[in-house]
Amino acid sequence: MGNPKAFMTIPRKEAGYRLISERIHDHGEVEQILNREDRKQQASRCMDCGIPFCHWACPLGNKMPEWQEYISRGDWKRGVEILHETNNFPEFTGRVCPAPCEKSCVLSLHDAPVTIRENEASVTEFAFMEGMIKPLPPKRRTGKRVAVIGSGPSGLAVAQQLNRKGHSVTVFEKDNSVGGLLRYGIPNFKLSKHIIDRRIKLMIEEEIEFITNTEIGKDISGEELLNSFDAICLAIGSGKPRDINPEGRDLQGIHFAMDFLSHEIKSQSGELKSGEEKITAKDKHVLVIGGGDTGSDCVGTSVRQGAKSVTQIEIMPKPPVGKNPSTPWPSPYPQILKTSSSHEEGCTRRWLLNTISFMGEDGKVKEAMAEEVIWQKGADNKFSMVSSGNKEILKADLVLLALGFVHPVHEGLLTQLGINYDMRGNVAVDKKHSSNVEKVFATGDAIMGASLVVKAIASGRKVAEDIHQLLSQQ
Repeated sequence: MGNPKAFMTIPRKEAGYRLISERIHDHGEVEQILNREDRKQQASRCMDCGIPFCHWACPLGNKMPEWQEYISRGDWKRGVEILHETNNFPEFTGRVCPAPCEKSCVLSLHDAPVTIRENEASVTEFAFMEGMIKPLPPKRRTGKRVAVIGSGPSGLAVAQQLNRKGHSVTVFEKDNSVGGLLRYGIPNFKLSKHIIDRRIKLMIEEEIEFITNTEIGKDISGEELLNSFDAICLAIGSGKPRDINPEGRDLQGIHFAMDFLSHEIKSQSGELKSGEEKITAKDKHVLVIGGGDTGSDCVGTSVRQGAKSVTQIEIMPKPPVGKNPSTPWPSPYPQILKTSSSHEEGCTRRWLLNTISFMGEDGKVKEAMAEEVIWQKGADNKFSMVSSGNKEILKADLVLLALGFVHPVHEGLLTQLGINYDMRGNVAVDKKHSSNVEKVFATGDAIMGASLVVKAIASGRKVAEDIHQLLSQQ
């Protein structure tokens, strides 16, 4: 440790967000970056604990104390090298990860953890700017061919890991551009798409092949792929959205959140199909149903589109602010109230509301009826939802269902291949991430349900090792 007392003498300093009055008028990234000297000081706050709970909490097992130490010394190159040992894409996680490492930082006991996520984004950006991150093509090829279906974070991690082992990797993507939900699900104000393009350019230089606008199971059959490749990895995500079915659900103006978000992103990149009508919040009263990150993204996007008002409702109780005794430190996922940059931009947030019907005019939604609910614990210690009888009408010219996802889309490729599912409808795999179909593996949200980018990358790295072991035995 360069300064063993830094955590006592240097306060936590966050880069913060751009001014609300400025950022709501564009789709540029809202988060700012500290200068290098400030960032070195923030990294020096790491205590290098005897038990690094940050390392334990990270799904990737990032070695936080080690690369924090190098940043504090100003050795950005060594810092980013250690970071890349466990994380293929720190430029993504440094922007969109909920930072379970910070929740488990010992300094979090005093509400001032090390700014690990911001440090991660900063060291990666500095390394890119100074040309420290270069393509790493393999020195030799094994002659084995692997098809990766899906180009989200897990698919990209699988592809990069296997390519560096010398296998020839082809990534198939059904959309126009590579990135999966990194590109089409996360708004530009959280993750600018040039960040994805920059990494994909490197991967192409590493000799990974990307084929876009190609849906496996439709444009190319699963059987054809099985006959052409030595192994296949399903990295198709969890694309079946969770729905509700109250009266009036079929009214126009009720959309799944991901359709709304992807429409905006495609509109900005000029990818909307000719004649395709954009889903817009402009001059509308927007109701977002669902209190998670996707719902928050809908809030920020609606504000930027010029919504009259934005209301976000959640069926669960309002979480505690600051600390929650039921999920104490060092829990990496404490159940506490999260207020995002989008919430700060203008949004009414409500809890314990269940949507029971939609009302409209001329076939278009205009209002939603919600009922207050109560959660009661039974004798079996399980909670059940009870109606309170208190109902109210909410204005809703546009309703966005941000209720998560239930499992991968079964129709098409998975049905065609004869894939087995687990009890939740995800792709069933064994301990080696192999499905019931010979030489077909699966990774990411397709096997664990909708989750975090950092968990998807971690899953991709593990599956890549399993595929490599199989190919090495052939």
